[in-house]
Amino acid sequence: MTPAAIEHPTDYLRALPGDDVRQLLWRFADRYDLQMLVQSVRAVARGPVARLVASGARNTHEWTPDKQALLQAFDESGITGVFMDPSQGGFIEGPKNLALALVAFELAWVDAGAATGSLAGCLALSPIHERGTQEQRDHYMALAAPPQPGEDRKPWRGAFCLTEPIPYVGVETGMLGGKVRVSEWKDGEEPILRVEKRGRFITNMGFANFVTAAVESDDPRLKGTCMVILEENDPGTFDRGTPTRKLVHQLSSTRDPIFALNVPASRIIGGYTVKDGVIVPKYNHGEVIEAVFRRTRVTVAIMTSAKLLSAVEPVIRYHRNRFRGGSIVSPGSPRFELGLQLKQDAVHRLVDIWATGEASASLGFEAARAFDQLDPLEKQKAEIMAARGLTGGSSLMKAMRHVQKDAIEFLHGKRADLQDDPLVQYAILDSVANVLCPACKVWNTGHGAQMMREAVSLMGGYGITEDCPGFLGHKWMDAQLEATYEGPEAVQRRQLSVTMTDELFLTQFREWIREMRIIANDRPETGACSLATAMQLWLWSLNHLQKATDADGGKLYQGSRQGVTFPLADALCWLLASRSQILDLLELEKRGPEVPTVAEGLAGLTSFLTDLCHVQAAHAAGEVGRVCAELVHGYNRHPSWDTEGCAQCYQADDLECMEALIPGIASLARGYTDVIESSGAHASKAGPCVRFHGLEQFAALRMRMDGCLTGSQLAKDRAAEALTKVMIPEALDYPA
Repeated sequence: MTPAAIEHPTDYLRALPGDDVRQLLWRFADRYDLQMLVQSVRAVARGPVARLVASGARNTHEWTPDKQALLQAFDESGITGVFMDPSQGGFIEGPKNLALALVAFELAWVDAGAATGSLAGCLALSPIHERGTQEQRDHYMALAAPPQPGEDRKPWRGAFCLTEPIPYVGVETGMLGGKVRVSEWKDGEEPILRVEKRGRFITNMGFANFVTAAVESDDPRLKGTCMVILEENDPGTFDRGTPTRKLVHQLSSTRDPIFALNVPASRIIGGYTVKDGVIVPKYNHGEVIEAVFRRTRVTVAIMTSAKLLSAVEPVIRYHRNRFRGGSIVSPGSPRFELGLQLKQDAVHRLVDIWATGEASASLGFEAARAFDQLDPLEKQKAEIMAARGLTGGSSLMKAMRHVQKDAIEFLHGKRADLQDDPLVQYAILDSVANVLCPACKVWNTGHGAQMMREAVSLMGGYGITEDCPGFLGHKWMDAQLEATYEGPEAVQRRQLSVTMTDELFLTQFREWIREMRIIANDRPETGACSLATAMQLWLWSLNHLQKATDADGGKLYQGSRQGVTFPLADALCWLLASRSQILDLLELEKRGPEVPTVAEGLAGLTSFLTDLCHVQAAHAAGEVGRVCAELVHGYNRHPSWDTEGCAQCYQADDLECMEALIPGIASLARGYTDVIESSGAHASKAGPCVRFHGLEQFAALRMRMDGCLTGSQLAKDRAAEALTKVMIPEALDYPA
């Protein structure tokens, strides 16, 4: 007798992912200091920050005493000190990019203005931290550190001043309105500089004690540009300016300051030398902000990820409660229990929001971890190059080109002896970080803002009210500003269009394709197959477009052709986010069984997150297919019904002659090709069908990728069903 088939119950997602899950996904399960930091920041975010938002503090752009009280909460919780080393008054040793990203995530879960306010102090210190002299670092870090027990002092607050006033605000970071000149320079004494600068949208300006400002020389005795430190008690004008009339981020102080101050030349960040009677700053302002922004952009990207993931619970609660209280809805009925979740559209759209949130968080936290690994290597690289007498300019670039060649050989398996070479390992990781940073910034904030609009729309009219649960309307508006922070989207795309063509990055990208193929073999339900093919299609398109010309012979892939470079950069972002999401899932599956609180519901959790990966990979593949097809085909001129265009067509008279030799060819040709009748008539369309000479591989890859989407909608159906069964708390853990 054949035994009856045993039906295994489906494992569903039991509850929303908690801290134990996130610690594994984002790789800080072994960092007790970061776990305690998260709890401390969360207490501030869902306590005083949430109460301020709920009480209407966002309704004014003035910096009120209630908002000012947040600064002390930041100090007491450790938020202020997270940027500093223990020797400077902090409590986290080593690189802190992941720590700052977690702080941003927790605060932005409730309000991005509070997150911005806390991080702006770090941004002000970043130029000093990254490029300042040792004396500058020790002095200002100590001033900004929260007071220790027994100390009777107030910590200094800083602001970062780069942008200029309207009408030229933000036109280009290489063009500065701020000027610096030598005010006084006595023999044997330090020069005194006169700094004049107006700022726009400067965060923390309502209470800042010092400012790190970008300025340009207005004096032949001072070379180029630099960044300088300005203090509120310096001689001259330190005018905090008028409050910016923001519609968003109201829990941060933003003003338009005016500075006209005399400061010692020792305030030039990084120091200076004197050559032939000219002050030469060690770093120009571009070198300083490059070092700063390539790290701090990641934390801003994470802020939008937090918004998306924080929207899930309020949307589920709203949908389930939507019809309760109605006279015809009885408790226990499907309409009472599920409300709008009975409709597939509601849960399908929420799946898309959740999948985007997971992918953007995975990408952002991967970038943060990459910079944590890169920071010590960068210091080693600087020390090695300095010992060789290479501190900048063409000689340093030439040396790094040789290192890059070695790194490529190492990745190809030809130079195993370079495994412990810090320069090679720096070059490999730096090429990835140079892509991940702008990618997560442009994709998380740009696409994330669009998906936040989806989240708000799922709340109906409630979504745009002041008391919307989860403050979703505020978060949607805030996301628009985050997309412009630290360089608008065009800046990130421009950087990507350069860094993504670096051969060292592309060498690793090819390995990532192979990695996804292996994952697809073992875990096809992750969507890794469609992602790998989409990555292959993108790489083929990049190589093609770098060599191809348009219909008029113009080169396609070049800096001025942003209609080519920018969409291709956007397409890469989709691929990177989906890849990071899949790798996080595998990490959870690997380590989840080791954590009892995770292991209990791991099957249902990983099943759901796997379906989200599949959904997101399908979206990424679809976006890449659209972009690449438009670029590969779109710059060719469509054939018309002229002599040249018709040369590839069959003539009806010729087909009739051939019919005697090949029966049926006439009807077959008319079904699949263009035919010119003896009268000259032809099909009513723009012109003969396009031929794909030289593009056969692209067409094959595109068709293959479309086939790889098989099963993605089934994954979406499963994820949507899981949303109808997941348990959520009785109420949000912060006030509405």
